[in-house]
Amino acid sequence: MKVHIKSFGCQMNKLDTNLVCSALKSAGHEITDDISFADVVLLNTCSVREHAEQRVMSHLGNLKNIRQKSKPEMIVVVFGCMAQRIPDELLKHPAVDVVCGPGQIPQIPQLISMAAKTRRPAISVAEDIRSRPADVQIQNLDDFEYENDAAAPALPRQAFVRIMHGCNKFCTYCIVPYVRGPEISRPPETIIRQIKKIASGGVRQITLLGQTVNSYKYTAGDKTYNLADLLAMASEIEGIEWIRFVTGHPNNFGDEIFKAMANLPKVCRYLHIPAQSGSDKILKAMNRGYTRSEYIGLVERARSIVPDIAIAGDLIVGFSGETEKDYFETVELVEQVRYKNCFVFKYSPRPGTRADEKLADDVPDEVKKQRNIHLLEVQKQISQQDNRRFIGQTVKVMVEGTSGKAHLNKAGQDPLPQMIGRTAGDYIVVFNGESCLAGEFVNVKIEKTSALTLFGRMV
Repeated sequence: MKVHIKSFGCQMNKLDTNLVCSALKSAGHEITDDISFADVVLLNTCSVREHAEQRVMSHLGNLKNIRQKSKPEMIVVVFGCMAQRIPDELLKHPAVDVVCGPGQIPQIPQLISMAAKTRRPAISVAEDIRSRPADVQIQNLDDFEYENDAAAPALPRQAFVRIMHGCNKFCTYCIVPYVRGPEISRPPETIIRQIKKIASGGVRQITLLGQTVNSYKYTAGDKTYNLADLLAMASEIEGIEWIRFVTGHPNNFGDEIFKAMANLPKVCRYLHIPAQSGSDKILKAMNRGYTRSEYIGLVERARSIVPDIAIAGDLIVGFSGETEKDYFETVELVEQVRYKNCFVFKYSPRPGTRADEKLADDVPDEVKKQRNIHLLEVQKQISQQDNRRFIGQTVKVMVEGTSGKAHLNKAGQDPLPQMIGRTAGDYIVVFNGESCLAGEFVNVKIEKTSALTLFGRMV
């Protein structure tokens, strides 16, 4: 059958989508980008923000119309976090045939086959999401990842490797622990074997993934492995040139991780470390487990060990009880930390979280919007100022492909297309070059900068 798949949300979801695509190809199905040709449509869903779920429901409405008007036999599968959160509600939707949780994705090829034969609705989700899965299920997930992992389709010679599942942090605003389950670290030998396999297939950059990647811990015999150990082991693999990891939590960052970044040439000196707020009052209400001063101390410690580290952050504005004073403490945090870039989100309560149950969503939407716009402008000014230091420098870039915004920094009569890539510090670089450079490393001399992009010429 022809299969169309659409993914919402984080890198973890993108990885799940790649794995499912690979598994479906192995089962004999054909992946299509054109939904009008599809016999099967899969939606990989996200529940972190309300907007993500609204987009899924909008897509399901469109699929309902398609089935009614022209393709009554089309099979629709909803999987991922939203499927785990509201499985029964989704299965009642007239467009949905199969609902599958993120921990059950190895079953998707079989579920599609059964739906095609029986035309009966099917559901496979964790009954008790906070209980540790059975060993056989954990092994099935490990085998599924190893067998189906490969380079990301849109990013030549790059791949994502999951090192752990789930989250135990229980931030009051976050739905992830209730849809992804408890923290479970994968065996290091399995992870390294998987990286070796994809490296032999030509992958040159890997990104280690975890909801709180720096919480990785696995005990085998008398040895307990942590993230720093994985970075060292992965650095020894022939063919791999760059190693990244996301996303970290401000807790559980020992100096050994920063020392690995400083001492291992293959480990990219980039750290994505969400603060979420600069107010101690709000951090406590969020159950983040650290104070403003502790977060700043972490950043200073990282920069003292890895002087050229690039740091990105996440922030939420308009959380329950956030006053003007609380907000401007967040502004001051951004100005003090001086992030490379920062993702800013307006708070939206998620059903089933502690904040939704116990805290009032008492900041008006218009105030949230104003704070969002203002904080992004503060960060934009910082990025514009700090990025100017790159002018005249030559940076190493891994090329991702043709730039989607080729109108930026037009190169006069240069006939070559504009290419886009990233530095080891995750800075976006645009330059003119051959399209065949996708997946290669090149050197680019920076001639112009903006808040989000470095522009240059290949040297």
